[in-house]
Amino acid sequence: MLADKDRIFTNIYGWESPGLEAAKKRGDWSRTAALMKGGHDAVVEGVKASGLRGRGGAGFPTGLKWSFMPKEVKDRPHYLVVNADESEPGTCKDRDILRHEPHKLVEGCLLAGFAMRANAGYIYVRGEFYNEAAALQKAVDEAYAAGLLGKNAAKSGWDFDLYVHRGAGAYICGEETALIESLEGKKGQPRLKPPFPAGAGLYGCPTTVNNVETIAVVPTILRRGPDWFSGLGRENNTGSKLFCISGHVNNPCNVEEEMGIPLKDLIEKHAGGVRGGWDNLMAIIPGGSSTPLMPKSVCDDITMDFDALRSAGTGLGTAGVIVMDKSTDVIKAIARLSYFYKHESCGQCTPCREGTGWMYRMMDRLVRGDADISEIDVLEQVTRQVEGHTICALGDAAAWPVQGLIKHFRHEIEDRIAARRSAAVAE
Repeated sequence: MLADKDRIFTNIYGWESPGLEAAKKRGDWSRTAALMKGGHDAVVEGVKASGLRGRGGAGFPTGLKWSFMPKEVKDRPHYLVVNADESEPGTCKDRDILRHEPHKLVEGCLLAGFAMRANAGYIYVRGEFYNEAAALQKAVDEAYAAGLLGKNAAKSGWDFDLYVHRGAGAYICGEETALIESLEGKKGQPRLKPPFPAGAGLYGCPTTVNNVETIAVVPTILRRGPDWFSGLGRENNTGSKLFCISGHVNNPCNVEEEMGIPLKDLIEKHAGGVRGGWDNLMAIIPGGSSTPLMPKSVCDDITMDFDALRSAGTGLGTAGVIVMDKSTDVIKAIARLSYFYKHESCGQCTPCREGTGWMYRMMDRLVRGDADISEIDVLEQVTRQVEGHTICALGDAAAWPVQGLIKHFRHEIEDRIAARRSAAVAE
């Protein structure tokens, strides 16, 4: 369990003002220039040493990602882009950072921009987040007024400008290259890689795209020291993490906890337990809607970190924990997710464009039991034809929930089909 003294987000519930003065009292913007005195590479090495992995879902080592940026700024400027297009169903962590802890993000942008030799940063905010974007813009304006951004930002000797950009609300713009396309004013569609953004990103210039939570924790890591952060959690899964717990729990909540906390402890300590008790649990989606669900038998002992969940055939993702008790129609739940991914596919890749629609229509039939047993295997085969055969990970995100359903709840599907046949015979 995470001790209170180790919490990074001390105002995540909005008990205090998100403004600059209140943020400074909580420790933000403290010794910022001193953290930059060691130079660009020192900041990168500090983040590497902490073991911080990206909090947007993929879990790629952050310091390593920053190190891909060119060491010298030549004819093309460097850019930092922050992905605040939080659109994964079940996830609500970045929103709370924007609402209540915006200065952690703004200060993190300065430090990250300095580390990768960028003089400009863009925060791409999901269009529906009007109040969040307003709170963030206010924080940026406060930072400019106090000399923390702009020329000689925070008296560090580094010039850094930060811009808030509101998107139009497409799920696909959460993918880093689609986000860049949208930021440039184009249709939000993923780019083929390579080149990767570190080679040719925003306006063809070296760019790094990071998640809100990833950037927001950087100042605290550097102030307290990488050893402090790496001492939390498990090996290769260090630090603390914001978890979003929703669904059939007594107290849905967002909470910062240590990586590697047992899932059962997380739910019972912070969310008031499963509705009707732990034995009433059917399944849990551990990392936002795109990660495969886990039945209760797996949930009993699993820990919440990247490696443990991957070994269980699912993923930590955004840590959007969706709890389903035994009252859940699990087939209908996954069908609803299939509809979402069908709706949000950009249509650029044939396997995704055709496959997401096909999977939804098939799932819609399975909800009613209007299928043959053999079609379950056909559906699973289609998910494999979509997974790994698209430009971006949306195809995988659409396939995994269906794969998880077939893997763990095939008997439910078969029973539904049998019940429909029995009803038809009785008629």
